[in-house]
Amino acid sequence: MNQDLLALLRRIDTPTVCNAIEVVQGRRGFSAFTRGTMVCTEPGTAVVGYAMTAQIAAVAPPTEPADVIRARRMAYYRAMHDAPKPSIAVIEDLDWPHAIGAYWGEINTTVHKGFGMSGALTNGVVRDLGDLPDGFPVIAGSIGPSHGFVHVRSVGEPVRIFGLTVKTGDLIHADRHGALIIPPETIPHLADAIAKLQATERLILDPARAGDFDFAAFEAAWGAFEKART
Repeated sequence: MNQDLLALLRRIDTPTVCNAIEVVQGRRGFSAFTRGTMVCTEPGTAVVGYAMTAQIAAVAPPTEPADVIRARRMAYYRAMHDAPKPSIAVIEDLDWPHAIGAYWGEINTTVHKGFGMSGALTNGVVRDLGDLPDGFPVIAGSIGPSHGFVHVRSVGEPVRIFGLTVKTGDLIHADRHGALIIPPETIPHLADAIAKLQATERLILDPARAGDFDFAAFEAAWGAFEKART
């Protein structure tokens, strides 16, 4: 992915990317996106990057020996540090939908941002909302006060976040609307599709914002809009 496309994707929201993928594919029905309402710590910011996956749990204490837990934790941090950039931590909380342990707080977000990662996507919990570093959005399943018995259960395995299965290396776009996986075959055509989509939307938006907008203007604009869109 070139830097111009990366910059473009960071400027637009996830629904626009979802629509642009359908423009590239030439049909409706793209389905590689999350379902349900998520929370975002930086609502006006989009996160773009390649997934580095892991699984955690927090409701119950770990049952494995402490040295095994620590070794896996360090392997987790090594994987996040070494993940190809731009990267996103994609973390499945195995306690969902009853997740209680906020893996994402001031310390962990600061560490992951320090590793050069772009943000995090999780079905789990986020906390420390007033103390999180700028420029590291967390799109999470909920907000809560406790870390519980949070511990890493796996690193690099496929995970499932709000109905979306994510594998390490998948290209993710996420914001306050949720997240999606950008199909690799659409990447070379995505910038043109976004431009086409935005031009098509202006066919209805510009007249609708005009002071003399009435039903006749709407009917004419909608006809042009329907003809142009996917």
